[in-house]
Amino acid sequence: MKKIVLTILIATGLFACRKLDQPMTKEFTEASYWRNAQDGLDALTACYEHLYKDDYFFGDEALTDNAYNNGTGLLNVNAISNGGYDGNNDRVKDDWSYYYTTIRRCNEVVVNMDKVPGIDSTLKRRIVAEARFIRAYAYFQLSSFYGDVPFYTNLISIEESRTIPRSDKEKVQQFVLTELTDIRKDLPVNTAQAQQDRGRVTRGAAIAMSARVHLFRSEWQQVVSDCELLIGKTTDGTYALFGNYSNLFTVANEYNSEVIFDLQYGGSRTYDKQRQFMPQTVTALRSVLVPTQDLVDDYIMANGKAITDAGSGYDENNPYVGRDPRFEATILHHGSKVTDLSGVVQTILTQPGSVPATNTVDDQGASPTGYYFQKYYDRTATNYSSGLNLILIRYADVLLMYAEAKNELGQMNAAVWGQTIQPIRTRAGFADAGATVYNAAMDQATMQTLIRRERRAEFAFEGLRTLDIRRWKIAATVLSRPVRGIRVSSGAFNKDARGYIIVENRVFTDPKHYLWPVPTAERDQNKNLSQNQDW
Repeated sequence: MKKIVLTILIATGLFACRKLDQPMTKEFTEASYWRNAQDGLDALTACYEHLYKDDYFFGDEALTDNAYNNGTGLLNVNAISNGGYDGNNDRVKDDWSYYYTTIRRCNEVVVNMDKVPGIDSTLKRRIVAEARFIRAYAYFQLSSFYGDVPFYTNLISIEESRTIPRSDKEKVQQFVLTELTDIRKDLPVNTAQAQQDRGRVTRGAAIAMSARVHLFRSEWQQVVSDCELLIGKTTDGTYALFGNYSNLFTVANEYNSEVIFDLQYGGSRTYDKQRQFMPQTVTALRSVLVPTQDLVDDYIMANGKAITDAGSGYDENNPYVGRDPRFEATILHHGSKVTDLSGVVQTILTQPGSVPATNTVDDQGASPTGYYFQKYYDRTATNYSSGLNLILIRYADVLLMYAEAKNELGQMNAAVWGQTIQPIRTRAGFADAGATVYNAAMDQATMQTLIRRERRAEFAFEGLRTLDIRRWKIAATVLSRPVRGIRVSSGAFNKDARGYIIVENRVFTDPKHYLWPVPTAERDQNKNLSQNQDW
């Protein structure tokens, strides 16, 4: 039999009692593998290891109007954001090869698990279901960014990989949805998971992911149906908002009641991205991944009004007072205080002329917008390397998907508001009735604006907006605006008419940039791969 090199990542067991096992690399042949259940679990671990990565999680924010990434880091996402990219862009190339490696690994598990002798049937079905979820996740990511993509569920040869054409996006996403429905019966609910299995796919994750795919496709009734399986019910999992928004993203509160599915880190698997988004006085490296003024401006006031609304109380000369509490939990601004890794409380000063000047907007190593992210800042990190899990799906997303779908169906009312936006805002720290009480006079379009803004504030720096602005078809608007920073009154900056720093001008061509190009190298190897419109 032809020898295939099967890269299997085996669990180290260094922290098996705490998190889903993390990998090390060995090689096996097809003939010598699939001996027992552990072989199946180890092969599945290889799929988890290749589910998603921190470069994407943080880099995705810079694909939106929420963030700016200075330079070519994070696989050169900034070139995508400003419209100056093609099929040779690092991120464009990386996603394609990364997810097809993921799919290969998952297909290995799905195809070969029947070879394992004597394995418990329940465990076998669970292993296969988890691999099918990860494969569905990969196909959804691919089809979201590239549109039509090569599609297969078997183990294709190298020769076949060089001839397979792209399949219609609709076919691929229908497969994803069918898989996410079919595997539910073989997955445990979160409350039935053993501690050592935390981080694995659950039935709730499959349902929530299905809702996300339907949301991307504007299939509102299906979104409602999925979300109603998780809201106020426990048959398919038990979830609830965590009590404190700021503390939701800390090592101490991993696996809390709100987490539906998260990317596992810890032990030998860590990341150091906080060195790129925190001030250089905290993490001793140049700050390059930073929030925009547009994001700051979109946080509402504590009274529920947008800063541009009459009676909002917004003061452009004192812009950080009286804002959505999630703003302070997510972003560091001029005057913010933060406890650094040695326990010292620092005051972050970003306005030019401040003393000390290390974090001011005119310092070469400081944020060019005058803002910094602090969500996912991990004070427990050793040598700046964090083992904090990255949350991919949380219960607040289920609530806001439900609210959006109900509104699009014309079914938003006080009851839906009371199940979704009200508890989310109350948990965030809103106390003013103007923010928490349902306004029956609000029409559907105004509510749509409110819900979209709510998603932006709730999930800022969690990588969700890149798909939101594409499915809402607003990317051509929001990504054609200049990246702006703080308003300044001194210094040699390029500024707009109101004194806000213009960091970069962006271009988004509609419809071209709604899909990435098929990577040039892939088309060089496979002449049957067509290209997207205008590329």
